[in-house]
Amino acid sequence: GTIVNNESRDIIRMFGTLARGVGSASTLCPEGLTAAIDAMITANYETVNNGVYKSGFARNQSAYEKAVSGLFNRLDELDEHLADRDWLVGEGRGTLTEADLCLFTTLVRFDLVYVVHFKCNLQRIMDYPHLQAFVDRILALPGVRATCDWTHIKNHYFWSHQHMNPFRIVPLGPRLGPHVS
Repeated sequence: GTIVNNESRDIIRMFGTLARGVGSASTLCPEGLTAAIDAMITANYETVNNGVYKSGFARNQSAYEKAVSGLFNRLDELDEHLADRDWLVGEGRGTLTEADLCLFTTLVRFDLVYVVHFKCNLQRIMDYPHLQAFVDRILALPGVRATCDWTHIKNHYFWSHQHMNPFRIVPLGPRLGPHVS
């Protein structure tokens, strides 16, 4: 096949559309929730998904502090939002959607990499009870945990940005909970 897009948000939507065509009864973008899903993804993207990179690649203290403040303000909001629900969007306890997966990809790497490498160290995800439970719920879904190669994740970041880590030293820690085993 030919790569037609490299934007993760679009790729998730495309896969969801393709899955419907092969007999899948579920979708990550249920009809009636598209606007709410898109709004949640947009709200999280600048401050969380991209916020970790803005923090890590900041060129001055002011830019770093602005990025970190926005990041942790949004993490505080999300932890509170998840206090009485399982998923970000939907009625009642919510419905697993694209918005959850978009946030998960950043949260699952946060304590392993972003806290140290990108200086996002005001708190760890494990310090947010509802965000940690959210990560654990997604990792418990069939097949998800098997796609998470913790060693690869750490090695990739600590080896890829030589200007930030010139000797390519990969930290031994952190010691994390059972979700990273």
